[in-house]
Amino acid sequence: MLLHGELKDSRIGFVTITHVKMTPDLKEARVYFSQMGSDKEKNKSREGLNHASGYVRRKLAGMLDLRHIPLVSFYYDETLEYSDRIERLLKEIKEGG
Repeated sequence: MLLHGELKDSRIGFVTITHVKMTPDLKEARVYFSQMGSDKEKNKSREGLNHASGYVRRKLAGMLDLRHIPLVSFYYDETLEYSDRIERLLKEIKEGG
């Protein structure tokens, strides 16, 4: 695991990488993560992860056999929160009707 235990930035909380989207030319990687906690904590983690993107690229350079190492940027993945909200709404509708 590239991120597990190697990033020492105190802004980064316990995050889970949910997926990565690469551009067709493999020059950019959008890394999505989820995290439990407040919006402030999630933003701090995003800032810390993006601050470490250069380190991540250097580590990837040693692991990948690519002509260009992708630019790495991190984004909070709201999919889990959205699906949880839909599930709660459906449960309320079922219980109410």
